[in-house]
Amino acid sequence: MGELEHKYEVEVQTTEKRQKLTDEVKAELKASGMMDDKGKLKLKGVSPKMLKRMKQEFVDCPVLEGNTHFIQCFVCPNFQSRVTGKVLCKGDPLK
Repeated sequence: MGELEHKYEVEVQTTEKRQKLTDEVKAELKASGMMDDKGKLKLKGVSPKMLKRMKQEFVDCPVLEGNTHFIQCFVCPNFQSRVTGKVLCKGDPLK
């Protein structure tokens, strides 16, 4: 199996406090069925323990050019994979 095509390799960073998702991201998650009406995340294949850890992580997004919540990165169409503390990103422009 070959390596995934990616343009950027972005390091995942952690913070002590939980970060808030923006209203735009919440609306997008609700529309795609990844968040219920109460605001609880429902990501398939992600355990509650991992989800709690993901809420304290962020990446320096090369596409959005700034710090981005990891959950926003995880549901982005550019997200390829997460391997040993790094995210593989396609780097395509977002609509």
